[in-house]
Amino acid sequence: MTTKTWIITGVSQGFGRELAQSALRSGDSVLAAVRRPESVDDIASEYPDRFATVQLDVRDTAAAPAVVRQAEDRFGGVDVLVNNAGSGMIGAAEDVTEAQLRNLLDVHLIGPAALVRAVLPGMREQGSGTIVQMSSQGGRMSFRGAGSYSAAKFALEGWSEALASELESFGIRVMIVEPSRFRTAFNEPGVLGRAELSATYRDILAPVFADMSAANGVQEGDPAKAADIIVDLVHGDRLPLRLPLGNEAVRRISDSYRRNLAELQVWADVAGSADFVDAAGPVRPF
Repeated sequence: MTTKTWIITGVSQGFGRELAQSALRSGDSVLAAVRRPESVDDIASEYPDRFATVQLDVRDTAAAPAVVRQAEDRFGGVDVLVNNAGSGMIGAAEDVTEAQLRNLLDVHLIGPAALVRAVLPGMREQGSGTIVQMSSQGGRMSFRGAGSYSAAKFALEGWSEALASELESFGIRVMIVEPSRFRTAFNEPGVLGRAELSATYRDILAPVFADMSAANGVQEGDPAKAADIIVDLVHGDRLPLRLPLGNEAVRRISDSYRRNLAELQVWADVAGSADFVDAAGPVRPF
């Protein structure tokens, strides 16, 4: 198996940490882009030759090229970019502030896009590479209280789907990962962001807030198993555009597809009637 060099954001805990350790166990090298490099000192001491760190807040898009240069200088190139760093948020769409919404978009779309732009020239030159975008089951379907978080993940997924098509001829692959609930710090108090719950939405969203708190520490998903699956797929020849992870993600996303298709079929005739009656069907080059 050919060894690879990874850049992974958000390695201090959760998926990012497990991905880094899984890649290192497979013989790969990892540059961890983290806000607190000291949080991964234990990994650095275990893999001094194949693990390096760089301080990064993913919202600092101007720093993205320097992160890529550090990986290239230290390990000779970049084979895999994992945009994993993120932050959760629950709250009614009306209650989430503009600043909170912009922060979610900066973390989940604008920052990852900057890292992708920085890494692509090197990947094109070598004729290969893999970009892993850590999304969520909330990136394919949403529910009350999750609208703002889902908005950022929906945006990442739409951007990444087009990206995958644009990069295919260069030998560069894109995989969007859509986990359900995994036993990370995501649901911990102080980690999961919460908009102030207004009286207007208290009865509607109180069960959602309670459910998110109750999930902490008992989530079904094993992040170590998820990391091994991702690393194995990256090393393999076949890579899905979208990878739901966990039984709940498979079920909920499947149910969402079925509901959306059923609704589309109900309204298909009405929707189609908006065309000019004598218009020819569109001819597109894609």
